[in-house]
Amino acid sequence: MTFTAQILTLYPEMFPGPLGTSLAGRALSEGKWICDPINPRDFTTDKHRSVDDTPAGGGAGMVLRADIMAAAVDQAIENHPKVPILAMTPRGKPLTQARVREIAAGPGVTIICGRFEGFDERLFDARPIEEVSIGDYVLSGGEMGALVLLDACIRLLPGVMGASSSGDDESFENVILEYPQYTRPQIWEGRIIPEVLRSGDHAKIAAWRKQRAEEDTRLRRPDLWERHRDSPDQSPSGAQEKDKDKE
Repeated sequence: MTFTAQILTLYPEMFPGPLGTSLAGRALSEGKWICDPINPRDFTTDKHRSVDDTPAGGGAGMVLRADIMAAAVDQAIENHPKVPILAMTPRGKPLTQARVREIAAGPGVTIICGRFEGFDERLFDARPIEEVSIGDYVLSGGEMGALVLLDACIRLLPGVMGASSSGDDESFENVILEYPQYTRPQIWEGRIIPEVLRSGDHAKIAAWRKQRAEEDTRLRRPDLWERHRDSPDQSPSGAQEKDKDKE
């Protein structure tokens, strides 16, 4: 099965863009995924190929028309009816690694890239579209968000990263942040790689990495730490901490 990415965008020349290089680019050349941009302007009927209009009720900017965008979405559904449809918008639900894994495990994804002041809300009422955000900030359009989403998915496709376990310990895979990494030289500007990582004792190394991951998550991302503590799949150390709380 080849992972197919349909991207509805007013700027199809932006794809594959950076996804044409490195791991994603090699995977694309090897046929592990397909990049298929769709331009909503191809579904317009006026000579200016207009896809937007002024906001109802007044206000600055322009709004993407529901009729034009829906026609493009319908074509995408006809092409690949079994893939999820996501719209990149700051009004969407935050993208998570868990959702990325779900998408990467399927046959592909259709991504709608917003522009201007966004979409006519009726588009989401009329079509099965999942609104997604990559962060609490505003970009010029959804294309950069689509590239982020696709990169996150493509690296998880079979054979793209090499070893199947390559991403298992990364940040967000187990809710918490990843532990710090080090490599040669052993001493750099007077700073030394932690002794435990040079000990060759795999059990001690694993315990140190787990401890640092938890400490860094508590300090840097307390929101993630709360989710980790509340998770039913609590880690052994987390379980011990709860037991201590009861004493």
